[in-house]
Amino acid sequence: MIRDDAPLLSLSHTPPLLFPVFPLVTLDHTLSLTRSHLYLLLHRRSIQQPQQHHHHHHHMANAASGMAVHDDCKLRFLELKAKRTYRFIVFKIEEVQKQVIVEKLGEPAQGYEDFTASLPADECRYAVYDFEYLTEGNVPKSRIFFIAWSPDTSRVRSKMIYASSKDRFKRELDGIQVELQATDPTEMGLDVFKSRAN
Repeated sequence: MIRDDAPLLSLSHTPPLLFPVFPLVTLDHTLSLTRSHLYLLLHRRSIQQPQQHHHHHHHMANAASGMAVHDDCKLRFLELKAKRTYRFIVFKIEEVQKQVIVEKLGEPAQGYEDFTASLPADECRYAVYDFEYLTEGNVPKSRIFFIAWSPDTSRVRSKMIYASSKDRFKRELDGIQVELQATDPTEMGLDVFKSRAN
């Protein structure tokens, strides 16, 4: 039976010629490593890895949260939904204050062209559009669209902020019926609105 602290490796009385790389090993020197030493060494190394990964993941989760929504956003949306006060609303994220604010309100007389002209070509925005249309039986109807506008030319950081805050912001607007995500104007053309409204 081998004792737990028995040497795994024992070098004694070995001619130094066989060990040119180890000048410290002499005829009288014995090099030994016990099982318990080896176990402690390996065990200590293995328990350090997972904790760092967990900490990093936690930090990433925090970075994506914490976007506030200005009360005005909800009030204006309720007016659009209940009173048809506006045709559309454009929302912007103030990155410094970390909150979503109302940037532009579209009058009821304004239409689709006015709406698309209100979205900057190279910056992300959220928008709500009250889309009126006729069904196949010529019945007038309307649908409230939520548009996540994220053009290809916008900054990568901006795209990430808008993408990570979208679902939380959308939950604040009770009454959204259809969601559109667009990276260029063709992805939110009138034909897209019509096909998604039915």
